[in-house]
Amino acid sequence: MLQTLVAAESEDEQSDKSQLQGIKQTLGENSDPMVFLEVDEVLVAEVISDWTGIPLGRMQSDEIESILTLDTRMKGRVVGQDHALELISKVVQTARAQLSDERKPNGVFLLTGPSGVGKTESALALAEQVYGSEDNVTVINMSEFKEEHKVSLLLGSPPGYVGFGEGGILTEAVRRKPYSVILLDEMEKAHPGVQDIFYQVFDKGTIKDGEGRDIDFKNTIIIMTSNVGTDTTIELFEDEETAPSIEGLKKALQDDLLEVFKPAFLGRINVIPYLPLSPEVLTSIIHLQLGRIAKRIQEHHGARFEYSDELVSYLNAHCFDNNSGARAIQNNLQNVLLPILSAEILSRLAAKSCINNILVNIENGTYQVNFD
Repeated sequence: MLQTLVAAESEDEQSDKSQLQGIKQTLGENSDPMVFLEVDEVLVAEVISDWTGIPLGRMQSDEIESILTLDTRMKGRVVGQDHALELISKVVQTARAQLSDERKPNGVFLLTGPSGVGKTESALALAEQVYGSEDNVTVINMSEFKEEHKVSLLLGSPPGYVGFGEGGILTEAVRRKPYSVILLDEMEKAHPGVQDIFYQVFDKGTIKDGEGRDIDFKNTIIIMTSNVGTDTTIELFEDEETAPSIEGLKKALQDDLLEVFKPAFLGRINVIPYLPLSPEVLTSIIHLQLGRIAKRIQEHHGARFEYSDELVSYLNAHCFDNNSGARAIQNNLQNVLLPILSAEILSRLAAKSCINNILVNIENGTYQVNFD
């Protein structure tokens, strides 16, 4: 009788273990579970990130190593502006080493130059490398603050005014994401009064919102973009042999900048001119854009994507102008090539046909796409 009871208990124990193993396997297969089987450092980091607004990447990755190689990592995304990326990296490294004023933001930059040369991409690359993700970028279009009465929207309405309690566009963004890149796009289009707001941010790293709360900017990086001096820059770089150095270009742009920005404002920031894109740089950008398409095709369809040298030469020659920079190339790929690829891929998926290789060429200005 005793042996029978022991055997029954053993069978029940084995059954319970099997059920538990099945539950563990089911939980492991769920990519987004509501309840986790075990608490590990990744889960703890995610919870802390949700509570504090500190990006997960800062707590998981080797932050010091990534900061030391910041310029190299950013150059993988931004081509032809090495001088800018190196200066940005040096400022961020100084802040990370705690040798700069700890009260101030980790860096304040004005990136000025023609459109489509990498200013916005630099901000996105910086956020990805320093704060772990492009999601940690707050973009504010400063052309929306041309009128003086709209300037207060950045900080929030004071008591007694419409909008009180809703928070300012700028201050609320920093309060929610204290570790982030603040991208102020087209800074030259904002009302001059906006510049006065930032003096205290640049000097002390804090500012009061409409409700009187102190908003801390010391863990942010502020990047402003501007097209001021575009004509001067393009004119000076028409001939590469007579083009000035970076310092020479900064001096040449000084008068253009002073027409828009106050001397006290410029004296508090790092002004970095961005250069027009040379044919060699454009070629690198084209390869970068096509490489991203190849990566997506490989990840989602397991197919190899190739393109001809003639395609690169065509895009370089026909899809660039000084007014839009490399954006014209990106728009051409997005609006012309990708729809052609998408239609053919979807047709083959519907027919359950295999996709192994995709080759893109150009003939008489028309994309020629071959699948096998």
